[in-house]
Amino acid sequence: MKPLVAFQGIPGANSEIAIRQHFGQTVDTTPCADLGQLFEELQNDKVTYALLPVENALAGAVNGAYELLMDYDLRIQAEVILHVHHALVALPGTRLADLKYVRSHPQALAQCERFLKRHRLQPVPWYDTAGAALDLSRDCADQTAAISSLLAAELYHLEPLAKEIEDVPFNFTRFFVLGHGDPQPGDYNKTSLVFATRNRPAALHECLGEFARRGLNLTKIESRPRRNRPWEPIFFVDFEGHWQETAAQEAILGLVQKASFVKMLGSYPAARTDSVGM
Repeated sequence: MKPLVAFQGIPGANSEIAIRQHFGQTVDTTPCADLGQLFEELQNDKVTYALLPVENALAGAVNGAYELLMDYDLRIQAEVILHVHHALVALPGTRLADLKYVRSHPQALAQCERFLKRHRLQPVPWYDTAGAALDLSRDCADQTAAISSLLAAELYHLEPLAKEIEDVPFNFTRFFVLGHGDPQPGDYNKTSLVFATRNRPAALHECLGEFARRGLNLTKIESRPRRNRPWEPIFFVDFEGHWQETAAQEAILGLVQKASFVKMLGSYPAARTDSVGM
């Protein structure tokens, strides 16, 4: 039986492309209006997995993603890194010379700024890249194109006028595949967890020292506000290795003894950056 995977957005979104990259083209997907619904669908067993965007190489962390990981008892099953490409898409028969306006999400417009200026196209902020393609197919606005994925262009019967129009080539988005239970270890694994420090000098140094002393490489550390305790941050950490390995177990045990709280988010097969062109 094929897995059913939830994603935030509408069909043709980059999240759906990332699902197909990870699971294959025959996977079943279901869209969610927002990240909260994404978590609810998985928590209530309406889907097999959920794909959560957590950070973009250009724009940084996805607002709300890490807070939801704190709120729900779900496990990271895998990491997916998608190389994001943008295309200029328009109604069939439209020429680039006919265009005056381009709709898309503000981030996509900003990432294609040089292309738009070169062709003297006026950016029009839209709520979503795939949504810009869908709405253009419905309202057939004159002199207007959209910036979206090629998948969205295919789904909404638009023609790509230009491909890979992004200004910088290193636009990657990182996703977590979420599910229930712990996945089997892969050849290359990461562990993600969140912790808070005690309010004393060198508390963060002591916590991170548990990883350094055991030679565990941190691939991410990010502080976020702790919602129920103003001005007391929490720290999200990723490190190379699986929790079942001796060094990781010792580091986590040491962290539990020094931190005010620790929550494991998962140990999972990770994407190798050299395999995605990073």
